[in-house]
Amino acid sequence: MLNPQDLMGRVRSAAKKAGVRMTPVAGTARDVAAQRIEDARLWAAPKLDQAAHSVEEQIAPVVSAFLTELARRLESTAPKKTRRWPLAALCTGAAIGAIGVAMYRGNAKRWAESVRDTVRGVEQPTTDWSQERTGSMQQGAEQTRRP
Repeated sequence: MLNPQDLMGRVRSAAKKAGVRMTPVAGTARDVAAQRIEDARLWAAPKLDQAAHSVEEQIAPVVSAFLTELARRLESTAPKKTRRWPLAALCTGAAIGAIGVAMYRGNAKRWAESVRDTVRGVEQPTTDWSQERTGSMQQGAEQTRRP
């Protein structure tokens, strides 16, 4: 029968032997991995630099223009709302003023015509009355002169 203590001792000694045998292999694997990482860095560096220049020259201007236009639209939306009310009030006031001037001119013309009609209406009876009076006065004067 196997004693657990003996079994553990055998496992330890086998692990130590494997560790001794694997140490040079692990060192070699580490060196190979380091070399591969260095090769990947040497290969990736120019590619990343080229990609950076491509983004800077081609994509960044498009994105920048898009963001600038978006910012302009956002900024111009708020002030337009505040500027529309004074402009609308000014246009409404000007329209009301124009309507008032037109109504005033129309009323002034009608008033002038009514005054002319009134004057004509008053002139005619006055003229008739004054002619009657003048005629009767002339007749009276003629009668007084004939005695």
